[in-house]
Amino acid sequence: MAIDTLSEPQKDHDVRSLVNQRSVLMRLLRYLRPHIKPLIYAFSILLCATAADVAGPVLIRIFIDDFLAPRIFDITALIMLGGGYLGLVLLSAVLHYRQLVAFNQIALKIIQTLRVEVFSKVQFLGLRFFDFTPGGALVSRITNDTEAIKELYLGVLSTYVQNIVFLCGIFIAMFVLDVRLATLCLIFLPLILLLMQIYRIFSSRVYRVLRKQLSQLNAKLNETLQGMNIVQAMNQEKRFRHEFSKINESYYQSALLNIKLDSVLMRPAVDVLYTLAFIIVLSYFGLQSLTGPVEIGIIYAFINYLDRFFEPVNMMMMRLSQLQQAIVAAERVFGLMDDVHLAPGQKPDIAQYEKSPKTSECRPKIEEGKIEFHNVSFSYDGVTEVLKNITFTVEPGQTVALVGHTGSGKSTISNLLMRFYPLNQGEIRIDGIPLMDYSEEEIRLKIGLVAQDPFLFAGDVAQNIRLERPEITPEDVRAAAHFVQADEFIGRLPLGYDEPVGERGATFSSGQRQLLCFARTMAGNPKILILDEATANVDTETELGIQTALNKMRLGRTTVAIAHRLSTIQDADLILVLHRGQIVERGNHNELLGLKGLYYKMFLLQQ
Repeated sequence: MAIDTLSEPQKDHDVRSLVNQRSVLMRLLRYLRPHIKPLIYAFSILLCATAADVAGPVLIRIFIDDFLAPRIFDITALIMLGGGYLGLVLLSAVLHYRQLVAFNQIALKIIQTLRVEVFSKVQFLGLRFFDFTPGGALVSRITNDTEAIKELYLGVLSTYVQNIVFLCGIFIAMFVLDVRLATLCLIFLPLILLLMQIYRIFSSRVYRVLRKQLSQLNAKLNETLQGMNIVQAMNQEKRFRHEFSKINESYYQSALLNIKLDSVLMRPAVDVLYTLAFIIVLSYFGLQSLTGPVEIGIIYAFINYLDRFFEPVNMMMMRLSQLQQAIVAAERVFGLMDDVHLAPGQKPDIAQYEKSPKTSECRPKIEEGKIEFHNVSFSYDGVTEVLKNITFTVEPGQTVALVGHTGSGKSTISNLLMRFYPLNQGEIRIDGIPLMDYSEEEIRLKIGLVAQDPFLFAGDVAQNIRLERPEITPEDVRAAAHFVQADEFIGRLPLGYDEPVGERGATFSSGQRQLLCFARTMAGNPKILILDEATANVDTETELGIQTALNKMRLGRTTVAIAHRLSTIQDADLILVLHRGQIVERGNHNELLGLKGLYYKMFLLQQ
């Protein structure tokens, strides 16, 4: 009852039926296809190891019934039996080691492939996905969920294959010893299968809750670590500790429920079945002894096989927990790969631009850099329009500046030009060609972006400027740094261009990070330049120094400059004043001052 109550609030898009779980399992198994040959090799070794395990009790039965009971002590025969049994034990150990290594090698290669597929998928998801998905939850899917799937291949599949083969061998040996008793023991198979099915039904609900709460834990942790300076500055430690503790308590309660479920349906239930089977076997031989003699060796072998039969069952029941976790984790991973986060009928943001690789060479190139917006409207959530009927043209080599209050839609225009989001309405053209006709590579190569928040990657200074772009040489890196006057502070670093850069460039000042981002953009020699508050994090002295560099950067390039400080864009060829997603004024600096409208008021406030 508690499980049903717990699962009710969890009815979201990733709740699947057992039929869908089977389809997920089959999809996981399809990853084995490229490894058929090593899989056959591992399975062959497993069969040999199982045969060695099953043959051991047979030799003991021969020793008891043919030598010990009749008191026949043939030294040669006994040595052969003892040596054979010892040889089987050693052979079994070696073969089990080999098959375990073989299965695990296959498993690790599969997980390696799966992680690369998931990471590659995430790299090409539209920014809309990241707007609504917490970073910590996404990290949880790529790390924790794939780690849970790894256990399926590492422990579950090899254990199940090994134990199923072992059980088949045990039943064959039991039928050889006594057909009637072996047939009687078969009644426990449907009982065991029923127990497994019951466990799957209830545990799947609990594991979905656990995976979701683990994602929430990671999301809260990631949010807190990313904004630790704000947390401490605003004295929010107590609040975040309370929120984290609340999520952690929910996770604890779900984990405790899972432990209770395992405690009832795993080993205790199997032990009950084992006790019943043991009673049946002893009762059978007891009744048989009333009508005639019973061979002690057969009793020993049967009880030994019975014990060996239920031990694999116990192991499979224990692994069933990992199997269920792996399936639930796979549902979440495949959901990410299959874009189940999208609304019905909605396509991934990137999908509308993708075309056949065969036609990629025939796709247009950006030559001049002319930009045209025609009646462009856009909404992030499909409800509130951020842009409304935006129309303007920027000729090649011109600079257009976008100004306006916060939330007026300035950065959204640059996002659409960079094709981070699909258009809702209207059209964007570059050199007279629709933006969607260009390849993703061409857009990223010919349009350079300097964002307001400078982002550096872990590595060194040179790597952050070059970004592994093969067309950029070390000389280009130094030239780009000199061009934006970043070479001055780079030269003062202990290791110069080889100076290590930590995560997000935490050891550099905001101005230094911005200068490196300037150099990174200019190293690619873009045809169109987007400056999104490019000098926002640069001090006044540095800003004066790099204004000359910005002017040089704009020469011969079409530039879209987003600015709050009007002093930085007074020489722009065209200034667009946005208000609530619409262009309310347009013209150059002097023309807009003459209108004495919104731009004029903004200019007076800043003066």
